Amino acid sequence: MRIVLADDSVLLREGLQLLLAEAGHEIVGAVGDGPALVAATLEQRPDLAVVDVRMPPSHTDEGLRAAVAVRTEWPEARLLVLSQYVEVSYADELLATGEQGVGYLLKDRVTEVREFLGAVEAVAAGGTALDPLVVRQLMNRRADPIARLTPREREVMTLMAEGRSNASIAEALVVTLGAVEKHTQRIFAKLDLAPDDDSAHRRVLAVVRFLAAG
Repeated sequence: MRIVLADDSVLLREGLQLLLAEAGHEIVGAVGDGPALVAATLEQRPDLAVVDVRMPPSHTDEGLRAAVAVRTEWPEARLLVLSQYVEVSYADELLATGEQGVGYLLKDRVTEVREFLGAVEAVAAGGTALDPLVVRQLMNRRADPIARLTPREREVMTLMAEGRSNASIAEALVVTLGAVEKHTQRIFAKLDLAPDDDSAHRRVLAVVRFLAAG
């Protein structure tokens, strides 16, 4: 896939380029600040933009602001945001830009290569990939519809929010694939997602509603 990278750390940016290139992806832009990210993404229209939250000049949330600006101009943009720390408000703001093709990971996850590349694929395909620590903090402050889910359904929902497939969820919970599919159908019902919606789209909507409720 074609990817734009944005990180003011030259070392990390080059490391990500090498990692993604070795995985067969094409880097069509590598920039170090927010305005350059917006320009490169809107010009190249990549399959995915990987964005650091903190970039010049203030090193606070310029990357996030740039990602939101990209989504405003190009709603179909796929965005994977990387952060040094858990910033739940940033995750909220990113999710508010749209229900598909968003990810929020801690930078430490990049060293878990298989998981990171899985998140890249998931977000580029229109899904979500949220860091487990972000999911946990979002869950801790939510009420309904979480209150309607059983403990097992919450476990399934948490893993789904991390961008895992049903097969991966089954492996993590040591249950059958059929059991996971039954749980996801119950989750969809409890979150009032119509059964005639596209299955992949329902999955994304479930994650967004799960994290944005309350």
